[in-house]
Amino acid sequence: MKLKSLIFSFLLVAALLPAQSQQPLKREFRGAWLATVTASYRGMETEAMKARLIEELDGLQEAGINAVVFQVRPEADALYVSTIEPWSRFLTGVQGQAPDPMWDPMSFVIEEAHKRNMEFHAWINPYRVKTSNENELAANHLYWRNPEIFVEYGKQTYFDPGRPESRKHICQVVRDIVSRYDLDAIHMDDYFYPYPVEGVDFPDDASFARYGMGFSHKHDWRRDNVNVLIKEIHETVRETKPWVKFGVSPFGIYRNKKSDPKGSDTNGLQNYDQLYADVLLWIEKGWIDYNIPQLYWEIGHPAADYEVLAKWWGENASGRPLYIGQSVMRTVEKEDLQNPEINQLARKMELQRTYSEGSCMWPGGAVLSNPKGFKDELMNNYHKYPALVPVYTFMDNKPPKSVRKMKTVWMEDGPVLFWQAPNAKDEMDRAVRYVVYRFDDKEKVNIEDPSKIVAITRDTFYKLPYEGGNTKYRYVVTALDRLHNESKTTATKVKL
Repeated sequence: MKLKSLIFSFLLVAALLPAQSQQPLKREFRGAWLATVTASYRGMETEAMKARLIEELDGLQEAGINAVVFQVRPEADALYVSTIEPWSRFLTGVQGQAPDPMWDPMSFVIEEAHKRNMEFHAWINPYRVKTSNENELAANHLYWRNPEIFVEYGKQTYFDPGRPESRKHICQVVRDIVSRYDLDAIHMDDYFYPYPVEGVDFPDDASFARYGMGFSHKHDWRRDNVNVLIKEIHETVRETKPWVKFGVSPFGIYRNKKSDPKGSDTNGLQNYDQLYADVLLWIEKGWIDYNIPQLYWEIGHPAADYEVLAKWWGENASGRPLYIGQSVMRTVEKEDLQNPEINQLARKMELQRTYSEGSCMWPGGAVLSNPKGFKDELMNNYHKYPALVPVYTFMDNKPPKSVRKMKTVWMEDGPVLFWQAPNAKDEMDRAVRYVVYRFDDKEKVNIEDPSKIVAITRDTFYKLPYEGGNTKYRYVVTALDRLHNESKTTATKVKL
């Protein structure tokens, strides 16, 4: 009887163990959003904000995050040096007022993120101009030069998506950012046409009358306006730097089944019908490079079940990378439906890894505050080992060449492994980071095992841990290009 109980207990524990503890993932997108529109940085002194950002990036690195999505344009403004749009009030407190002493938050976060081997995704909001109509616009804001392309709706101000001038300006901003900054992606969230105000139609009758020829229904015209913007942004990014990605993070429901038989078994606001965001078309046409639907609800939500939506988006990914937008607080505050003694993190991670290639945590600050051990679980379980970002083979599937002339040099403070970067014909082939693996002397080399990764670095050297010189190890180094294609291995043995 005791043996049966012991076996049952063992099987129960094994069944409850998350997948990560059984099979670590070599590639997974592990992102976190850092929002500025929340005013968490507004009015901070330069050095204080830099210190805050470093603390946050350090904490996210500890949690295994490999991509930071930083909001640089919350309301047609800039948290970076721009000659096109004014400094953001979410930086200095007053729109148009430059920081003193002068610094560039986007440039700073890019450099610090890359130091920590995180991708940097520049998060912009396309149409929003004022989060509240009580806010003052800077004297150099485009609004004062071209007021006819803006509209007020609810208590906010927006670009009119039906005006070609709006699209032209937004693409100009995107081209400026991509051309001047060493970023990895342009990112948009769920604010396309604004969330509807009950009983109030978006005020675009004039632009529909002027530009809506060929459309019998305004709703179809609105969707086409957003489609054209997405297509033009994608083309702008590709033309400027072909290695930079363009991704979106839409509201979590595309369409409900009652509106479209192909929709999800949900009952909530719809991208297609209310926000005029035809996300599936963008995926089908290749206008976006990744998709992060915001599945902030819990498993078992009566109108928008996380499990239902994760499966639905997975079945409609159409070959483009799919990541899941996770709500940190909703995850830890809701109990698991099968085991009320634990929260929903384990089951959500299982579903996310079944249907997608990664996740993005909202908000990033909640990861850092470690509610109910959320960060600890990432560090000790789900993100215990480092992961490379998924490859984008439709953008580039050619890996860089192998590293050259690898050797161990004994320095004053111990042994250091050096190598040289591989030769490259162009920027797409250039190695920008390296993966260092360690294996026991007789152990089979398997670079698909992330537990063997000891470093992901932009340096061309790695300081080896000296243990007395009695144990032989095999070190393997590979090169990664800008889109994380991995080269063949170069190996050496060393006694440590």
